[in-house]
Amino acid sequence: MPNIKHILLPLDFSAASLAAIPFVRALSNRFHAKVTVLSVVPPAWVTPPGLIPPPVGSDPVALQNALQEHLDKLAIAGLESPPARLTAVGDPAVKIAEFARDNAVDLVMIPTHGHGLFRSLLLGSVTSKVLHDVHCPVWTAAHAEKQHTQEVPRKILCALDGTEKSLALAQWTADFSRQVGASVQLFHVVRPISDWLSLESEQALQEELRTESRTRIESSLTSAGLDLPLRIAVGEIVATITEEARQEGADLIVLGRGAMHETLGRLRTHAHAIIQRSPCPVLSV
Repeated sequence: MPNIKHILLPLDFSAASLAAIPFVRALSNRFHAKVTVLSVVPPAWVTPPGLIPPPVGSDPVALQNALQEHLDKLAIAGLESPPARLTAVGDPAVKIAEFARDNAVDLVMIPTHGHGLFRSLLLGSVTSKVLHDVHCPVWTAAHAEKQHTQEVPRKILCALDGTEKSLALAQWTADFSRQVGASVQLFHVVRPISDWLSLESEQALQEELRTESRTRIESSLTSAGLDLPLRIAVGEIVATITEEARQEGADLIVLGRGAMHETLGRLRTHAHAIIQRSPCPVLSV
């Protein structure tokens, strides 16, 4: 059962990070969770053109004080309780992971990229490191300038990879959906067996594999008492999942993630690509 009592929002003052605030507010109020906003001064200061220049000199303390001043002035309204506003100096991904580990964070909500007042904090490399190093669920915004989905999700697409961890992910998603009042569609992608699916023999074998996957997953769901709709599709994993989310108007994709060295081809190895191409936020559990 998801027990979200502490949400961490890494903030770099970019449009992308500011656009995540309404989603943080919606989920924190739904779960009655406290919120910590964390801004990090990277080791090297770079001021993007047209933005306010840094304080004179490159003293990390002065830079952190300037960052704290901007953070304290930022309006974050509508939360059940005022958020904690903290700053740090160092590698952003490392600081985010350390804070999440040391402060019982239950959910990290992070934009996928940003070019904000205090350098490019939330680039793809940072997001990738956070996804790899943080052990709690990680919410990532849609990789777009504007977010177009519901702040509290109403339609959830849960992407199953067909491994033994699929059942735990389906159960987590079912519990989460009940708490937020959303519907759930389970979705599993079977890779094409060849480039010759126009051949009748290849079509038959492909259908056999799809039926086998459905039988295996449905049996697992039934044994756990889960009654959730399941769709099985054939295609390239990333493109098929993101297109399904687009076609179904999903507000959130939920997927499992793990170490990148796991067996090649499992869904979790495609997590970053799914996040980059998803039309809606992704919650990686």
